[in-house]
Amino acid sequence: MTKITIGARGSKLSLAYAEKVKNLILEKSKDLNDGDFVIKTIKTSGDIHSDIKLSEIGGKNLFCKEIEENLLENNIDIAVHSLKDMESEQNENLMIGAYVKRNDPRDVLICNKIKNFNELSKGAKIGSSSRRRELQLKKINKNVSVLNIRGNIDTRIQKLEDKKLDAIVLAAAGVKSLNLENKIGLIFDTNEILPAVGQGIIAVQCRKDDGPIKDTIKKINDTETSLCAIAERKMLQTIGGDCETAIGGLAEITNNNLLLKVQLFSDEGDESFDYKFTGRDVDAVNIGKTVGEKLLNLAGKKFKRR
Repeated sequence: MTKITIGARGSKLSLAYAEKVKNLILEKSKDLNDGDFVIKTIKTSGDIHSDIKLSEIGGKNLFCKEIEENLLENNIDIAVHSLKDMESEQNENLMIGAYVKRNDPRDVLICNKIKNFNELSKGAKIGSSSRRRELQLKKINKNVSVLNIRGNIDTRIQKLEDKKLDAIVLAAAGVKSLNLENKIGLIFDTNEILPAVGQGIIAVQCRKDDGPIKDTIKKINDTETSLCAIAERKMLQTIGGDCETAIGGLAEITNNNLLLKVQLFSDEGDESFDYKFTGRDVDAVNIGKTVGEKLLNLAGKKFKRR
């Protein structure tokens, strides 16, 4: 039997996600064993240019492009991504075959001493690579100074000490997946900071015409997570969001009702537009579209569709 090749970035976190996907498939597919898999690391543009702002090197798909190319060229059979890194529009020959059960979607503050973000005094230095986080943090406490910081999680934590920053902001899902919970000083409630669209979700991608792989990975799809992901991504697609768009969005399901909460900042960053909408979870696509259209209406000329 030909081995199944899983492609992922070479970071510790991406490889942990690839291992997780492999192990989930093994749990659900009794005819497969560990020796049937190969994990291939693929360097992406986002990894190569790790000290430059993403917006300056051409877009959001920088952590996925090369992996998707390998998938299209049959060099790998399965691609593993952090969903928040993916474009809302996919190549027509590719599909997300499974959404793994969502990890903690919240953002966390990595620091040694801060227990209350509001108490930070003027000039406090916070490291982040995200314009969304920068604007959200300044909305909570206008005293803070947010500095651009990129790299893998362990690299960023090292920069926290090296650059004499007071704290850095990371996704809880990544921190917890690498067993670094002891570094967390503060967890932001989603009412304070709405996470990036898709945050905490691992997306498992394959070729649309690869029937056997599609059948294999659909077994690990989490229905609730997939409905939330579909609503969030449809909203992002509707507003025409890109890597420069400062937007937070989170869908949650309770008793078959899906609540989608969003926060979009104006292009100038001086105003935010907040909206939430609830509908039946099976209407995830329509909910996403409705919320996206409402955001565009609220923002008007203050947000330019990409």
